[in-house]
Amino acid sequence: MSTILNKQAYQFAGAHIKNGQAVADDRDAWSESEPSTSQENEFIEANGWDEYAKWHLGIDDEASEQTKARYKFPYGDFQRVHRSGLLAAEVRAGQRKYEDIEEAAIKLRALIDRQSPT
Repeated sequence: MSTILNKQAYQFAGAHIKNGQAVADDRDAWSESEPSTSQENEFIEANGWDEYAKWHLGIDDEASEQTKARYKFPYGDFQRVHRSGLLAAEVRAGQRKYEDIEEAAIKLRALIDRQSPT
């Protein structure tokens, strides 16, 4: 499997964070915030695969287009970027040695942290 950084998703997430569309939640919150399979299906039906791709930091370029298997490392709920989703992506990318995706998740998380009140 060859998973690469989805640069469009990275820019999309950064813009959402800068526009205040982010949740500064903790790691454990991702299990509650991550979209369910039915939510993913509804989003794809309503918005298409290109929009779905923007919510994933990784693309498996060996997987077929217009399949969920192609998109890896989700980070948001299709409305807001979640710090918890970025933490999950960072950990999983680090475990799998996807350094570009890990670094992107770290940078986006830091952007949320800088904007959150202390």
